Amino acid sequence: MASNLVIVESPAKAKTIQKYLGSEFSVMSSYGHIRDLCDKGMAIDIENNFTPEYCVSKDKVSLVKDLRKAAKAADKVWLASDEDREGEAIAWHLYESLELTDDRTERIVFNEITKTAILRAVENPRKINKELVDAQQARRVLDRLVGYELSPVLWKSIQRGLSAGRVQSVAVRLIVEKEREIELHLPTSSYKVSGIFTDGKISFKAEVGSNFKTK
Repeated sequence: MASNLVIVESPAKAKTIQKYLGSEFSVMSSYGHIRDLCDKGMAIDIENNFTPEYCVSKDKVSLVKDLRKAAKAADKVWLASDEDREGEAIAWHLYESLELTDDRTERIVFNEITKTAILRAVENPRKINKELVDAQQARRVLDRLVGYELSPVLWKSIQRGLSAGRVQSVAVRLIVEKEREIELHLPTSSYKVSGIFTDGKISFKAEVGSNFKTK
């Protein structure tokens, strides 16, 4: 078993990165997020500073067991999820779910899948950026709060199966308001007056600065 375990998001990336890093590294994939808010209830403790309750996704239970086994066998674990808010959250969820420790865990990021970029990332590891993780958690909590509270209202007032969301509900509101403006708009006609003036060989065009409305 290799002494270093690298965990990436995409299985397609794993094969290429494995080739670049060699036999001292074992590269596995998380296939994206491994945990999410639990399905039962809201899964958010509003009274306790909106603390989220996470569960391993049902389709990732077996994968997490394999990752945990590989992590325990490795001397060091390298979390190589994407360099964005979601990627940072994936790294944090892996850290928590695999019961990792700071002394044997590194966070690495790269913007391209080349040997130079991968080796540079390994040479310049960092720790998980908790601020990015918190930003992702805030977005996820808001999504759940809005959907959990508003979707049942739609089911009762309109029809079952409809959903409300942090973004889609606002977008629908803007569309409705714009449509109402269009319906209330009264079309009017107006005309612009312009003329071409000629005096011998000299010719120029002029127009009135404002339009004239018809009655």
